[in-house]
Amino acid sequence: MSATTAPVAIIMGSRSDWPTMKGAAESLDALGVAYEAKVVSAHRTPERMYAFAKGAKAAGFKVIIAGAGGAAHLPGMTASMTELPVLGVPVESKALKGMDSLLSIVQMPAGIAVATLAIGEAGARNAGLLAAQILALSDPALAERLTAYRARHTASVAETVEDA
Repeated sequence: MSATTAPVAIIMGSRSDWPTMKGAAESLDALGVAYEAKVVSAHRTPERMYAFAKGAKAAGFKVIIAGAGGAAHLPGMTASMTELPVLGVPVESKALKGMDSLLSIVQMPAGIAVATLAIGEAGARNAGLLAAQILALSDPALAERLTAYRARHTASVAETVEDA
């Protein structure tokens, strides 16, 4: 794996997960945080997943956002092979509306941590924000952008129910 300048990796089990996971990318874009998005399936491309997880830190990534649906093993398996923080996004499934994905990601055994976000696009968007918050601990310029982003978000909430 070649070195990257992107501090965040967004990985997902299938290209069909991108409509959900692009929410993470949009959050990172809004804050000026570089990322790389990749399809890395725990079940269909296990060697790719292994190589990615084992080489992610050396490649220059600092945070991994991993989205998966159904059995949703990608976040946990990735976390088991890297020291980097892994933010798990449960992708909504057809059969169980994402509850299967949520439970697969959130029920990690003690000793292998995965931060689990909400099911679907809201979880992906918040994963992007959380990744930026983690990076902002050592990046004052990003911390300022986050403060401004939050102020804009707060200002966008109307005080009344009437149209302006």
